[in-house]
Amino acid sequence: MKGPLRRIITRTTMLVAVVAVVATAAAALPLLQAVDVSAARAAVATQADRLAAASPDARNAVVAGLSALSDPDALVALVDADGSVHGSAASLVDAQVREQVTAGADVSTTVHRDRAAYAVEARPVAGGGAVVVGQDLRRVRSLGVDILGRVGLALAIGFAAAAVAALIASRRLSRPLAGLAAAARRIAGGDRRIVFTASPVDEIRDVERSLEAVGAALAHSESRQREFLLSVSHELRTPMTAIRGYASALRDGLVPPSRLAEVGETLDAEAARLSAFTDDLLALARLEADDFPIRPRDVELRALLADAEAAWRAAADTAGVAVVVDAGADAAVSTDPLRVRQVVDGLVENALRVSAAGTRIRLDVVADADGAVISVADTGPGLSDDDLAHAFERGVLRDRYRDVRRVGSGLGLSIAARLTERLGGRISAHAGAHGGTVFRIALPPAIRGFEGAGPE
Repeated sequence: MKGPLRRIITRTTMLVAVVAVVATAAAALPLLQAVDVSAARAAVATQADRLAAASPDARNAVVAGLSALSDPDALVALVDADGSVHGSAASLVDAQVREQVTAGADVSTTVHRDRAAYAVEARPVAGGGAVVVGQDLRRVRSLGVDILGRVGLALAIGFAAAAVAALIASRRLSRPLAGLAAAARRIAGGDRRIVFTASPVDEIRDVERSLEAVGAALAHSESRQREFLLSVSHELRTPMTAIRGYASALRDGLVPPSRLAEVGETLDAEAARLSAFTDDLLALARLEADDFPIRPRDVELRALLADAEAAWRAAADTAGVAVVVDAGADAAVSTDPLRVRQVVDGLVENALRVSAAGTRIRLDVVADADGAVISVADTGPGLSDDDLAHAFERGVLRDRYRDVRRVGSGLGLSIAARLTERLGGRISAHAGAHGGTVFRIALPPAIRGFEGAGPE
């Protein structure tokens, strides 16, 4: 059944009403017929009792008079003591009836003659013999027509009431659903401020709450996206402005030969910043699209940290910061070493950005029953409790500290969190025991879904 919900509910309710009316009529017809037969039999029994109680002369006169009238609604007969039968109901007295009344028993039975059924009542009388009264049941069933008409009228009234109830119910049920559909269209059209008047129907109220939650979630997500785009625009504008400014100066010959090397270094640095930022955007987009390749293999994590320390040694020496790998037992897991290095390198880069000359960055790994935990600790300015709670939300720390200290693109920690999640682990930020911040990367013994896979 297709079409508007209101029409479907109305049609369905009226169909149920029709079925109910037909079923009621079908059940009422035999009931009415039984009532007619019972009423006819009771009337015939009353007549038989009265005739049996009358005097012989009166009884003979009544039987003779009714028999002479040949009234099909008043069939009577007399059974004499010798068993002879006379009267209009004589044909209804068969051998069985005659035997019973001769024996002095009352008879109440139905006799079939000429494709017709007759209610027969016989009563013995004093002095022998019996009186017999019969009634053609076809004649009395006409009484049911009037009753059936009344029942039909009642059924018609019930059907009309059901139709009205169907219209009211369809309107009441379809109205909130139509409101839900309208609200969904508003959400699809960009309206996020969806508020419902609570429906009395539990299921509809659940859908209303869900739509309100969807609207609020979309509003929050779109707000974050706008903030992200604004921050991206801001971050891209700075290196692009520097590159364009120096390019214009070179084009116009405003840069003396003695400064060409300096300008070249500046352009190279700004281009590197721009490239790193776009690489971060690409990495984040690929991570959120779940198409970032993961190639697990057995990895010695302390050796991986030693490689990271060697790679960052030159940059650390330039900044006057020491990057050290704490001595300890090795830890091995089955993971993607390239992605683990990517996370560690991002954390070391952040640590170098906030570390002052003469400080150090510690790299450590500890094996445990759940796999291994890598730590990257710095002695920088540290983070507040609220900073630690939101450290891995994209752009939050950058927005808070962009005017206070050097910050990156605002995507590094978000990328580290998504990468760690893809590796089956978790990343967390903690305050250092002696200041600074400690980032911990907990990795499982093997990446789920990649067990047994070799390197690609």
